[in-house]
Amino acid sequence: MRRFRGNRKVQFLFNGGLGIVLLGVSLLSARHFMNQGWPLHKANYWLVGASAALFGAAYAFKAWGWQRLFQEHERPVAGALAFATGAACVGGVALPGRLDDAVRIACVKRYPGTRVGLGTVGLSLVVLALLDNAALAPLASVAATDAHSWSVRAGFAIMTAAGVAAASVVALLPRFSRMRHVMKFRIGRWLSEHTQCPKESIAALFLISVSWTLRGTAVFLLLNALSLHGSYALALGFLCASAASAALPIGPAGAAMQAGAGAALLALSGVPKADAVAFSVAAQALVVVTGAAVILLLAAWQLALRVKPRVLRPAPAAAR
Repeated sequence: MRRFRGNRKVQFLFNGGLGIVLLGVSLLSARHFMNQGWPLHKANYWLVGASAALFGAAYAFKAWGWQRLFQEHERPVAGALAFATGAACVGGVALPGRLDDAVRIACVKRYPGTRVGLGTVGLSLVVLALLDNAALAPLASVAATDAHSWSVRAGFAIMTAAGVAAASVVALLPRFSRMRHVMKFRIGRWLSEHTQCPKESIAALFLISVSWTLRGTAVFLLLNALSLHGSYALALGFLCASAASAALPIGPAGAAMQAGAGAALLALSGVPKADAVAFSVAAQALVVVTGAAVILLLAAWQLALRVKPRVLRPAPAAAR
């Protein structure tokens, strides 16, 4: 059983089959909501398609930003990181909050050609979470200008302050890891070897900021696609509320938490509750479908790379 489970072909077929099943469930769910009276049947499908394309581009920029957090000699390919991000998003439909990081680590470790250590991936995820908070800080400050209550503005102000604090931690991490008292310990020496320089951290922050901006634009297009006619600040507020809910250490399925937080923000902003819930579920479903599409595209690419050498391999000469 262990030999069967460790077979590369079996793993590839199992993961590919699971991805196809998840994509099918996502499409059937979207079709169900379209036909059950929710505002999805009134959607502008051109805007929905543009929103999905922006979500897909956001996966790419997030992977490029995450890639910058590894040392050059052990840096995974961007495809491995995009695959891990998509798998974590799809797995968030069922997994409790914060367990998506375990999915990311497992996917990066098992992706073909990846040789990075387990601790290095874990450290990169910690820094990635800090940079996510830093990238969301300016978006939260813009969203605060459109808030209709002091409690929502206070929440966005706390999020902005947390983002500034996270950026400060990332900026001070290289200096901290090279302090003489820290270098006395083995973990301190390991940290100094695997902590990126400020230049790479700034590049990662820029790419991650582009990713969140693309997501905010995608939410804005989706609002208008479903005839809710929300402002860009409202779209950023929805995005920040969903992201803040994902930071909770314990909770139900991550996708459900994000959908609930986004719906609550829209309801507090004056959107009817039924429309707020419908939009939040639609946005989360679109993100999951896009993540499943990223998984399938990368899996198909890996399959093509494995099949191509076999096709081009010359046939053995006939024995004389």
